[in-house]
Amino acid sequence: MPRPADARSFLPVSPLAFQVLVALADGPRHGYGVIQEIDARTGGLIRLRTGTLYLLLQRLTADGVVEPTKTPKAESSAAGRAPGSPRRYYGVTPLGRAVLAAETRRLEAAVSDARAKRVLFRT
Repeated sequence: MPRPADARSFLPVSPLAFQVLVALADGPRHGYGVIQEIDARTGGLIRLRTGTLYLLLQRLTADGVVEPTKTPKAESSAAGRAPGSPRRYYGVTPLGRAVLAAETRRLEAAVSDARAKRVLFRT
């Protein structure tokens, strides 16, 4: 039986992968929803292009950090969608949640170190 992956082996997570994991942390989203969430949360500072996002989702899925999920019931009969073009939703796996938590702790430690060196001041 293969050993489960250690979340720390995925660190450091790229800034874009981190943003995608944060966007998916509160529930599954379709690709465009991920792009919108990141844009809104970062005030437009990070703008992910669809090609970049889907390559990243492909890699995160292959790593077992993200997985395609079923379409939420509220979306399954979405009016105005062209027939035959269902949205693909993605969610974070348990391993992905552990990776996100480990990366968040790593980033918190880095910010704490910067504050200790007076690089960043608390306001």
